[in-house]
Amino acid sequence: MIALEINGVTHQVNVPSNDTPMLWVLRDIVGLTGTKYGCGIEVCGACTILVDGEARKSCQMGAGEAVGHKITTVEGLSPDGVSHPLQKAWIQLQVPQCGYCQSGMLMSACAHFNNGSSGDGIEVENLCVCGTYQRVKEAIQLAATL
Repeated sequence: MIALEINGVTHQVNVPSNDTPMLWVLRDIVGLTGTKYGCGIEVCGACTILVDGEARKSCQMGAGEAVGHKITTVEGLSPDGVSHPLQKAWIQLQVPQCGYCQSGMLMSACAHFNNGSSGDGIEVENLCVCGTYQRVKEAIQLAATL
């Protein structure tokens, strides 16, 4: 058993700590399905979470690496799912198209936002087949004013 702090709640999980990716712990054991599986090789970013406020791709991160760290998923951005400044901006600017990558996009944007970025000059590392990159940058800029 390992203890993981996820969205401010401690979860005791019984998994091989180095062999089980955080993505599967979040989705299959804890039941937080907002974090998505995309490529499985840390390229697309659909699985992005925050580890102590920094963006990490959970598909290749072993659960044991998360012990002693604060994990935040898209479900943990705000209690109601819409009140974080980035969520407000996402909704106002209608950022998502299909939406599959958006939880990872939000979490990557949140890491930039937490570090004081206004959205100017950032490069969005996540992949989006729909091409919402410009709206993501605009949403980060808007969120900085909310």
